[in-house]
Amino acid sequence: MKFRYALLALCLVSVVPAHAQQGSSRGGTPPQEAQQKQQPRREKQFPLGASWVAVSLNDKPLPRGAQRPSFTVDQTLRMRGFGGCNTFSATAYPLRGQTFAVGPFALTKRSCGKDIEATERAFFIALRTAQRWDIVGGQLVLQGQAGVVKADRSL
Repeated sequence: MKFRYALLALCLVSVVPAHAQQGSSRGGTPPQEAQQKQQPRREKQFPLGASWVAVSLNDKPLPRGAQRPSFTVDQTLRMRGFGGCNTFSATAYPLRGQTFAVGPFALTKRSCGKDIEATERAFFIALRTAQRWDIVGGQLVLQGQAGVVKADRSL
C-alpha cells in the first residue's frame, strides 16, 4: 500500500510541471509576458530642479546668445527664470497624465528692444498657457493653446 502511494506521488510530481509547460506552449501566455501585459505604463516624472533653455518657440528657432529664455521648476513647484529681457517667477504644477498648469507671473519691468520684447511676450504667453509636457529626445516640450516651447537642459 505504501508503495502505491509513493508511486502515485511520484507520478503527480512529474505530471504537474509537464502539464504546466505544455499549457504555455498551447497558446497560453508565459508568466513573464502576462505580468508585462498587466502592468500599466509608468507615468513620466517631471524633472524638478533641472534648468532649461528655450531653443524654439512654435517651431521657430530662438537666436543663440544671452537673450534666450530660460527657467527651472524647483522642488517647491516654484518656476523661476529669464524671459529674454526680464526675470520672472510663478507657480508651476506638473500634474498627472503629463498635464501642466502655470500660475500668474511676477516679473520685472525692464525695457528692451521691440524684437526681444515680442519674443519674450510670446514665450510668456506660451509658458502661461502650457497644458501638456513631455520629454522628447532629451528636450522638454511644453504645449498649450498659444504654442509650443521646446527647451534643452542647461548647466
